[in-house]
Amino acid sequence: MKSSNMNKNNNLQYGVDDNPSLTTKILLGFQHIFAAFGGIIVVPLVISSALGFDSSTSTAVISATILASGIATIIQARGVGRIGSKVACIMGTDFTFVSPSITVGSVLGLPGIIGATILGAFFEIILSYFIKPLMKLFPPIVTGTVVCLIGLTLLPVSMDWAAGGVGASDYGSLINVSIAMFVMIFTLLLNRYGKGMLSSASVLIGMVVGYLICIPLGKVDFAPISQAGLMSIPQIFQYGVTFDIKALIAFLPAYFVTTIETVGCLKAIGEVSEIEMDDKRVGSGVLADGVGSICGAVVGSFPNTSFSQNVGLIPLTKVASKHVAIMAGILLVILGLFPKFAALINGIPQPVLGGVGIVMFGTVAAAGIKTLSSVEINDRNLLIIATSVGLGLGVTFRPDFISQLPQALQMIFSSGISTGTIVALILNIILREDKKEEISANTEEIECEVV
Repeated sequence: MKSSNMNKNNNLQYGVDDNPSLTTKILLGFQHIFAAFGGIIVVPLVISSALGFDSSTSTAVISATILASGIATIIQARGVGRIGSKVACIMGTDFTFVSPSITVGSVLGLPGIIGATILGAFFEIILSYFIKPLMKLFPPIVTGTVVCLIGLTLLPVSMDWAAGGVGASDYGSLINVSIAMFVMIFTLLLNRYGKGMLSSASVLIGMVVGYLICIPLGKVDFAPISQAGLMSIPQIFQYGVTFDIKALIAFLPAYFVTTIETVGCLKAIGEVSEIEMDDKRVGSGVLADGVGSICGAVVGSFPNTSFSQNVGLIPLTKVASKHVAIMAGILLVILGLFPKFAALINGIPQPVLGGVGIVMFGTVAAAGIKTLSSVEINDRNLLIIATSVGLGLGVTFRPDFISQLPQALQMIFSSGISTGTIVALILNIILREDKKEEISANTEEIECEVV
């Protein structure tokens, strides 16, 4: 059975290779940044706090992370030779690397993290050359389940944002929920009934309007903006580098998990961008992951991988242009050099992010359901979907379920996306298709054709 991405619906305003005007690219590029920015900076914030970095080191690491995300995004979207999938894929460091980074950093410091990042990146680069046999493991039943899980597992994040952010004193307050719901409804109406740029940039406009509303409500903190330096240029190997085999072993499971997630993410981008993501293109995308991680380590940051939350912007705005992603990468590089600008964007109130996040992540889940609609839901496939989604959501909602497992297994199964993907892959292999079901399905197809 053919994947649904083979059926070109031409529902996009800008396809993958379409090049909008400069103004449009900048606006839509900022839209991607706004969707990803919180995820990009939260990892260096958490790691810096856990390892007790001083304020100057923390600021430098955050700026380096933003800069590295921009470089990796440009490489991924534009392509450099064989490197890069050349689709609208935004890159950034992932929470999968938080635990191994803290483990390694507590012993070897930042130089040890940088060394493990570089060595682990070469492991992912090697994996990128074996995507063809890996791709055979990703039929529509698997990709549809993965895409659906990407959206479903991110929804709790958007709900926390909408409530004011985890740990907020006013978590779930009426004003936070009201702001989030207003931004969500405003974005939906603008996307549905707006014309041209108003529809395409609905998420960005929704964020700006929500930001402005939050200022008189005292929801915007301008202190970080005034405290941030005017310009910051990360230096190559500023903190040194330490190569240690034990640090590499700690990072390998995380790299394997992100490789799996990147394959699923790129397949999802292919679905919503209405293009065929063959094994060569996906392999180039995974290769860009590895190269981007090396670039991150060089400037003093962490591994880079594809950001799944930005996939939801494509079907929502109907903009799949890789040139928009390239512009987002350029803007991220600029933000990495100007901390005050980065602090301004980072000041977006959590309820505003939650309002647009609910729409974006829900859209991703719906895209996965659309893919699964092309799959025959027989007993075998129903078991695969049910078990994969069940375990994927299970570890997302109840992370303590794996708290007693060895650390390596915790890193692998701490993500609902990786858990669901691994389960779907294994079940798709061990649960053979029933010949009676195949014959029945073929008979039904013939009868439909005759009628």
